[in-house]
Amino acid sequence: MKSPLAPGVRLITSFSRDSWYRGFILFLTFLFYTAYHLSRKPISIVKSQLHRNCSLVIRPADLNITNNETWCDWTPFDQDNYQTLFGVLDNSFLIAYAIGMFFSGIFGERLPLRYYLSFGMLMSGLFTCLFGLGFYWNIHSLGYYAFVQVMNGLMQTTGWPAVVACVGNWFGKGKRGFIMGVWNSHTSVGNILGSLIAGVFVSSQWGMSFIVPGLIIACTGILCFFFLVEKPEDVNCSPPQHHVVKENGETEPLLQNGNRSINGAVSTETPEIVEEHSEAISFVGALCIPGVVEFSLCLMFAKLVSYTFLYWLPLYISNVAHFEAKQAGDMSTLFDAGGILGGILAGLVYGGRASTCCVMLIAAAPMLFVYNYVGQRSLGITVGMLLLCGGLVNGPYALITTAVSADLGTHESLRGNSRALSTVTAIIDGTGSIGAALGPLFAGLISPTGWNNVFYMLISADILACLFLTRLVFKEIKGWCGRIPRARGFKEI
Repeated sequence: MKSPLAPGVRLITSFSRDSWYRGFILFLTFLFYTAYHLSRKPISIVKSQLHRNCSLVIRPADLNITNNETWCDWTPFDQDNYQTLFGVLDNSFLIAYAIGMFFSGIFGERLPLRYYLSFGMLMSGLFTCLFGLGFYWNIHSLGYYAFVQVMNGLMQTTGWPAVVACVGNWFGKGKRGFIMGVWNSHTSVGNILGSLIAGVFVSSQWGMSFIVPGLIIACTGILCFFFLVEKPEDVNCSPPQHHVVKENGETEPLLQNGNRSINGAVSTETPEIVEEHSEAISFVGALCIPGVVEFSLCLMFAKLVSYTFLYWLPLYISNVAHFEAKQAGDMSTLFDAGGILGGILAGLVYGGRASTCCVMLIAAAPMLFVYNYVGQRSLGITVGMLLLCGGLVNGPYALITTAVSADLGTHESLRGNSRALSTVTAIIDGTGSIGAALGPLFAGLISPTGWNNVFYMLISADILACLFLTRLVFKEIKGWCGRIPRARGFKEI
């Protein structure tokens, strides 16, 4: 008589071979983009170390100084316009990232994703390390650091279109909302880990705050080369179904696992699969997909807010709450922790992508105002407001860059052309990256006039992001209202 299987073995055997591969790819791509964001975060932590209040720093007895106010600062950031110089570094990266993103999707469609991602992560690791080596090589040239940021920004564009395209190859549309909501937490996880790792070294040797993340992303690039599987067909797994054909010949998203309702009864017939095309889509063709322009413009302003927090929140906390660089960096991770919850929540609300984003953006605007005025009054209020603001700000950003991008990249109007996914993702995230570049730039220019004005800018950006979704929200509401009579048994005339 056979002995009963152990519970762990029963759990393992309960999943199919396809499920194990899908879980493995989801884990790998999560790890890859966590490393991308982990390597971007150190600059925001190190800023408060490059320019400090030297009157509060203990001066070494054997140090011969000429300026009591800036002796502890790192040249050239010891000047009065240090915030503008920080803005130059931020925008050297972000403008290069925004420009490169529009081309990255085109390359991603035409090159093997495994090679493309591996190359991008190795080169990103190199340039991240080069920034940190400036500390050990005693480099004080703004041009050097700006050049490294430009090159790193270009290399980082390899990540997002490639990982979204890979996940889109493995998962059908009906499961994307929740799966990508959880999966997109890699952005916040990377930010948190990047902050914590950079914080360990920032007060002693800030160069290691860049070198360690650089080595981590380089190692993930090697991992990608050896283990990434781009498509289910490459390992004889069944591909996901993105769309099915209805009886009248029209296409519809595959929202359920093959079940269709016909005259009130559920049919389990296998739907006809739309024939898949392999030719790459043009840039203009991708723009013509319904919803791409609206979500791209919305993401531009949503990402403006998110990246302003990404690059300036630790410095804001340090200036307003008077925390040390490491404490400010650790505290800023609460914003990203809230972003994880916000991304998952946005993914769970299925059926109205535009409406979900709009509601969260509307709620975010007053919360930003409240955080600016009462957020630093006590530790409890600070923690609560950072978590809440992080969820409301990063929720729409996470939803648009993942599930929405994948939905539009496999839109029914494409008739099964899955190769459009990388280009659509690059257009949406590239447009969003313009806002990501403008946000830190404006923050650097506006912050000398007061942090209140920076928050007014962020609130305005949230409202504008919401306005760009007005047409899509109205369309979704109209669709919901049209389904109510049919659900009650009435027939449309």
